[in-house]
Amino acid sequence: MNPLKKVYCRCFQLAFKLAIPLMPYRKPRILPAISDCAEELAGLGITSVLLVTDSFLRTSGATAALENALAERGIACHVYDGTQPNPTVQNVAEATERYRDGGCQALVAFGGGSSMDCAKATGACVVYPGRSLARMKGLLRVLRPLPPLVAIPTTAGTGSEVTVTAVITDPEKRHKYTMNNFTMIPRYAVLDPTVTYSLPPQLTATTGMDALTHAVEAFIGGSTTSETRQMALEATQLIFANIRAAYTDGSNHAARESMLQAAYKAGVAFTISYVGYIHAVAHSLGGQYGIPHGLANSVLLPVVLERYGTAVHRKLRQLALAAEVCRESDSAETAAKKFIQAIRELNTAMGIPQKFDVIKEQDIPQMARYADREANPLYPVPVLMDRTELEELYRAVMGRT
Repeated sequence: MNPLKKVYCRCFQLAFKLAIPLMPYRKPRILPAISDCAEELAGLGITSVLLVTDSFLRTSGATAALENALAERGIACHVYDGTQPNPTVQNVAEATERYRDGGCQALVAFGGGSSMDCAKATGACVVYPGRSLARMKGLLRVLRPLPPLVAIPTTAGTGSEVTVTAVITDPEKRHKYTMNNFTMIPRYAVLDPTVTYSLPPQLTATTGMDALTHAVEAFIGGSTTSETRQMALEATQLIFANIRAAYTDGSNHAARESMLQAAYKAGVAFTISYVGYIHAVAHSLGGQYGIPHGLANSVLLPVVLERYGTAVHRKLRQLALAAEVCRESDSAETAAKKFIQAIRELNTAMGIPQKFDVIKEQDIPQMARYADREANPLYPVPVLMDRTELEELYRAVMGRT
């Protein structure tokens, strides 16, 4: 990256960091069970809600308990279950139409990050009926309060139940819109481990590693606070201690509960301190090839950490100690290498690949432009990279067939 652009990026990031205490961050109110969701909505005088989920969760009966609880409280439940793994602009348009047709007053997102992102973007379209999603992408473009939003995560990884972010895909342009607004933080988050029992092992693995990526990128970045550092360390400890148990035994209540707590803590950390190039590259891979976000993060995490080099050794040592994968006597370099190796071993143990065969060389320049545009100057990364340097990250995870 040229020196002038580096100065611009660092000045922008410093200004953003100094403004953190003034930002209207808030945390959702935590509810321990699905039944509490209906009670809270009834207390707000809500009589009609839109449930945003996906077809698998709906047809499998996973949403039945929620729908019954709402009915018992006299709350009409209109359902949009067309959410795709990478929610699209069409998903948001359909959900918004369903919301208006049902005379809804609140949103309930039931599922992984995709359902929550779809619900957040739907809320934005409800309060800005004349704007397209393209006009609302970026930072602080949605200032009006969204309708009351309840997030019920069925995965333990995205942290969307506590974040300011929604990511929506435009299939025609093969690009993802990232929307960052304080108004998108859900009012309530239901952290009920029982709804994660049916999560398949592979999704348990990739969403768990997604949460680890949130914690790591928040911790190694330049905009940390004492709270986000502590949250990131606690999330890292919880993930390393519980992800394998949750992966091998989906009904392990203690492991599932710990993973939900880890995802929440990591979500708090990166909501305030932001992420980095892992996310920027992962978003472009999802937009171009439909690669699930958690899977992309899982594969990229050790690769990008290695590329950062000595700039992250000291901080990775702290994470390695929290994860209990190094000794107190280890140097920063040794501990960092052990931490990266431990990530690779977790990926291997849970069947996560090291490469993506779908990546095509001719697509890399455009994806790198998208990643550069998303990350620079906003993300407070430990080492700045320009578009050409970012291209090498795609090649590092590009499979050869």
